[in-house]
Parts: sequence; structure tokens; C-alpha cells
Amino acid sequence: MASTKFNRILLKLSGEALAGEKGHGIDSEILTTMASEIASVVKSGVQVALVIGGGNLVRGISASAGGMNRAQGDAMGMLGTVMNGLAMQDALDKQGIPCVVMSAIRMEPICEFFNRRRALSLLSSGTVVIFSAGTGNPYFTTDSAAALRAIESECDVIMKATKVDGIYTDDPVKNPAATRFDDITYTEVINRGLKVMDTAAVALCLEQKMPILVFKMEKGNLTKATVEGNLGTLVHC
Repeated sequence: MASTKFNRILLKLSGEALAGEKGHGIDSEILTTMASEIASVVKSGVQVALVIGGGNLVRGISASAGGMNRAQGDAMGMLGTVMNGLAMQDALDKQGIPCVVMSAIRMEPICEFFNRRRALSLLSSGTVVIFSAGTGNPYFTTDSAAALRAIESECDVIMKATKVDGIYTDDPVKNPAATRFDDITYTEVINRGLKVMDTAAVALCLEQKMPILVFKMEKGNLTKATVEGNLGTLVHC
């Protein structure tokens, strides 16, 4: 078993990442690849919690922009995260990795209702715990849910998987002159208005000193980030 930098991580995945080039729904090949990456980390001895967004199915903000009540749209978005969580649970089952989906909204027997003490027990036993339905409240993103659950479940770090290899001074796709940070403070992220996680999530991580590692989700990177811890950009005090 390889020596790892982190004992327990919370991996934050975007729902859009599951859609792939289709832009909507769940790409089974991408789902399987991500599950394989997570399984590899679990087999190395790292305890993994997971939060997946729901943007590949529905986004509350987008629905609101189309005229729907924001709280109603967010409720739909929460259900989308549950659907993604169930899909990932099935993919992990196929990898032989025990996994439990917990929801911030009661919906037994589809998944368990969130219970902090049970989540800690499951993680300690090597079971992957997927936290779904956000915080259970409208107007809070899955970034905020990831920060909250990472703190509650006593994770060592939030690992946020993105399409780029870290945090840049500007969008590197639109601005080729943008430069990447190896590390950056929470305060600088907020002051610069960098789109790492939403401001509420970053502020909560600052208050509780929960580090955030932003890296590119591609083959082997999750294992590398967990073992070496120097991939991408680290947000810290």
C-alpha cells in the first residue's frame, strides 16, 4: 500500500464533467473512468467522501434565469445531485468498492438520510460516502455543500476536480497570458474574485482552515494528487 499525503479526502466533481461532450446527461464511459480513478485511491488506503454537482441534469440558477422560481429550481438541482450520486454508486459497485449515498433530504429507501456519526463510521471502514442533495436548502451551491460536508466528516482536504490544471489569474482558455498559482490564500481568492468555489464555500474553508486542492481530472491525477499533494493549486491560510 503506497504512502499517501492525505488520509481522508472529499472529492468535489462537477455534474457537467459526467456529461462529457454531450453536454447533458451521464456519459457511461466517463462515469466508469471516474469510478476507476476513485477505486484506485480507495485501494491505496485513502478514505473518500464525494460531492457531485447536478449541472448535467438541471441547474437552479439556469432554471431561475428562464423564469422559474429559484427555490423551485434549486430543489430540482438537489434531486439531480442524488441521481448523479446513485449513478456513481452503481459504477463503484462494479469496481468492487463499497459505497453509500447520503442525502440532505429524506428519501429512503433510495438513499440514506445524512447522519454525521454514521458517515464518519462508514469512511473509517473504507466505504465511499457520496453526499447528495447539497445542503438541503435553496440558494446554496454544491461547493458550499462540499465545504460543509468536508468539515463535518473531518477530511484532510477538499480536492476539486476541474477542466484545467489549477487556479489561474484569469480564464486560461480565454486568456493565454493567464498564469497559474502553485498555491494561494483563501483571502486572495476572495479578493481577486477567482472562480474556485463560491465565496460562501471559500469563506467557510477559511474559517475552519480546510485546504482546497484544485487539479485537472484526468487519468492518474487523483492518485497523484492524493499521494504527492503537489498537483494543481493549493488554497490555504
